[in-house]
Amino acid sequence: MNDLKLENRLMRIEQLLAANKEVLTLEEACDYTGISQSYIYKLTAAEKIPHSKPLGKKIYFERKKLNAWLLQNEKP
Repeated sequence: MNDLKLENRLMRIEQLLAANKEVLTLEEACDYTGISQSYIYKLTAAEKIPHSKPLGKKIYFERKKLNAWLLQNEKP
């Protein structure tokens, strides 16, 4: 198996594992939402996106709250 195929398979496995997590890291939240790290940092600084900083450093996101935030302001 060539390196590119192997790398693609590993990325798919990582995405599947991340999809089952309740709490996401910043990087996982970026992958999940498609929002860049810099913009998520801006949103967290402005407290516009639900997040947690249990030790004051790393940022975590609860998938359920992230989904609710993504689906706010639904239009008919």
